[in-house]
Amino acid sequence: MGVWPPEFECRGTHMRIAPLSFDHIEDLKSASADGDLSKLWYTWVPTPADMEAEITRRLNERTAGRMQPFTVFDTTGRAVGMTTFMNIDVENKRVEIGSTWYAKSAQRTPLNTECKIALLSHAFEKLDCIAVEFRTHFLNHQSRRAIERLGAKLDGVLRSHMMVSGVLRDTAVYSIIAAEWPTIKTHLTYKLSEMS
Repeated sequence: MGVWPPEFECRGTHMRIAPLSFDHIEDLKSASADGDLSKLWYTWVPTPADMEAEITRRLNERTAGRMQPFTVFDTTGRAVGMTTFMNIDVENKRVEIGSTWYAKSAQRTPLNTECKIALLSHAFEKLDCIAVEFRTHFLNHQSRRAIERLGAKLDGVLRSHMMVSGVLRDTAVYSIIAAEWPTIKTHLTYKLSEMS
């Protein structure tokens, strides 16, 4: 039996998701530099200089069965960011969608909504997940609002949970459960149609 979840990729109107590869490194370096994302104090985005090490780390996590990393592409075929299934719980069929970042120019576009629809659809409809989690810094209000717009509910806050960029982080934990997915999918599909 191979590593779960099995590899997959998909294409939509506004984006394409494919397994992370070193073939994407130059575009990902440019994406990281777009908006100086690595300067954000409440999250960690690899600098262009860190990109090779970050791709290596994510691919090693994949080999260990702890992560399924993806590259996200825009409609031009340019890699504009990364996302993952992580904190994979094979026995209970749970994943977290996380370690996500996009070039500044790709943020607040239909790309992210369509990407989340694709990942959530795959998790609930193909992998039969019972729940999908999202985690973010308690003070990352932009990320928390985006997660809440998806329809995820706050499960709680893990106080003094981990160190991020040398600062102690309180982690807000959200989830969508399988029973909620049909309604949330309808909502997100409608939102995407309004954005297009």
